[in-house]
Amino acid sequence: MSLGNSPADDRPSVGRALQQARIDAGLTVDQVSTVTRVRNPIIHAIEQDDFSRCGGDVYARGHIRALARAVGVDAAVLVEQYDAEHGGRPQPTPAAPLFEAERIRPEPARPNWTAAMVAAIVAVVGFVGFTLFSGDDESGGTPVAGNTPESSPAKPGGGKPADPKPEPTDSAIAAAPADKVTVKLTAAEGSSWILAKNHNGKVLHQGVIKEGASKTFTDKERIDLILGNAGAVQLYVNGKEVKDEFAPGEVQRLTYTKGDPQAG
Repeated sequence: MSLGNSPADDRPSVGRALQQARIDAGLTVDQVSTVTRVRNPIIHAIEQDDFSRCGGDVYARGHIRALARAVGVDAAVLVEQYDAEHGGRPQPTPAAPLFEAERIRPEPARPNWTAAMVAAIVAVVGFVGFTLFSGDDESGGTPVAGNTPESSPAKPGGGKPADPKPEPTDSAIAAAPADKVTVKLTAAEGSSWILAKNHNGKVLHQGVIKEGASKTFTDKERIDLILGNAGAVQLYVNGKEVKDEFAPGEVQRLTYTKGDPQAG
């Protein structure tokens, strides 16, 4: 059973705020469940402000954060509102007084003579081995580590290390490099939830982009996309517009590589 807001608080409840944000993003409960791995019955219950299925406050906060990120709202605000409506976070247990720690402090351990003898034997064996290898090096072998001369500093005018490349911007699509894949997408006809990953599976972006906003992604091999409202998105891949006719609300999984745009 949900706890109602106070009369002075005209904000929607946590569950209602998540539900409205999901609807505004054009996402279904199934789509949010696929992205967040939160089961459909739990999402339905949370949207009705029923957190009994979450398994406790800690899990409820985790589900709220995951759902908020998926539908593009501020997770911290909703978690703070949840805490206010459910009694707040528990206070941390105070640390034991210093004299208690002193009273239960164990006695100092006695010296471990067996370990000391083993360490001494290892040191002797290592010294003998080092001496033998050093003798081989003096007769023309490879210099031992530590005697290798330090690398000479770079000559003046001989160049300097390249500065790290800046993050790609939306203007990068105008001159897409031939040795990379560059994908620019714009929410031209409405908001859309998107997930973008590089060829290693690293998430480059996850969340809702509002109508009129754009995102650009580059990778040396491949960009994988999931579009929650594909019909609203305009795509440019490697400098060329992708003319696929996607329907509003349609979910599309796409893969693009270098060269001419090729949807996977």
